[in-house]
Amino acid sequence: MAPLALALLSQPTSGGADEHLRGAADALRHALAGNTVTYVVNRNLNVSNHCIKHCSFCAFRRDAGEPGAYWLAEAELERRAAEARDAGATELCIQGGLNPEATVEGSQLAYAERLLQRLQQAAPGLHLHAFSPQELLYFAQHDGLSLDHVLERLQAAGLGSVPGTAAEVLSEPVRRVLCPEKLTARDWVAVMLQVHQHGLPSTSTLMAGHIEGPADRAAHLLTLVAVQRYAWQHQRQGFTEFVLLPFVGASAPAALRARVRRDQPDAAAMLRLTTQARILLGPWFPFHQPSWVKLTLASATEALRWGCNDLGGTLMEEHITTMAGASGGTCQSPEALEAAARQLGRPVRRRTTLYGAVA
Repeated sequence: MAPLALALLSQPTSGGADEHLRGAADALRHALAGNTVTYVVNRNLNVSNHCIKHCSFCAFRRDAGEPGAYWLAEAELERRAAEARDAGATELCIQGGLNPEATVEGSQLAYAERLLQRLQQAAPGLHLHAFSPQELLYFAQHDGLSLDHVLERLQAAGLGSVPGTAAEVLSEPVRRVLCPEKLTARDWVAVMLQVHQHGLPSTSTLMAGHIEGPADRAAHLLTLVAVQRYAWQHQRQGFTEFVLLPFVGASAPAALRARVRRDQPDAAAMLRLTTQARILLGPWFPFHQPSWVKLTLASATEALRWGCNDLGGTLMEEHITTMAGASGGTCQSPEALEAAARQLGRPVRRRTTLYGAVA
């Protein structure tokens, strides 16, 4: 499988080859996910950009007290959660930097627990999609606890699923440049295996379009397949979807920006990768989603012809990609997402986080 994956990802660019890939990916999308475009009404809560890590691609992180640094008060997060529920949201997506001060009596886990509990009280019934594998591992390491214990307590506090971020590219040579302080590719996989073992579903992502090559992309996508196969073999849901995250360099740290030499994603290259990911991930990943924040809604809509079946969430607000200089905006209305799907002549429906129907 690996040589075939590398061959597919190394194909030279040409109009005819791209159209052939597009047709194959679109047919596979139709077979696995049908013709209906889906989306979720959700709100993004990027709690704080205080962070102890120094990733070379990140324009979001700040030290406390630095210009642009912020940490939202719990009362403000509750207000935003209640506002989202009143606007029809069914999900809160909660992520942030690794904030060393976010503790309760010295415990990172206790702060995370309290945050989930307060959000549940402020917005009863909303699905809490929270804490990347990096955040989960940080809670465990900071508090000297096992990851199993962390997951048990967060589930009891209301955690419903886990974002598949912090994966970036699951290739150590790339990670040594992009995020040498971050968890390793092996650690990311180990955390996800435990997340799935606890019955918690998660998303999966690939951040592409920077310094990675075809072999790095192949390693990443095949790793996702291996983790998903293991989950399904043990009757677990595993990954709910795959999300391609094109690199945005407009406000990235200077060294990486100079190396990549591109401020915004190469839309044509990302559409080609969208088809390749759909084909390589095959039946293990029925649901694929573009990032309208990074690509713009117009390009994300085009991705629905290149293997994607879902337009993601309304978000209502977004800070991580926006601070990187993305031009896609920070929110979309349900009407805008539905209009995008209908413009392609496709039916559209609202979904839950786990792809169930919304009344």
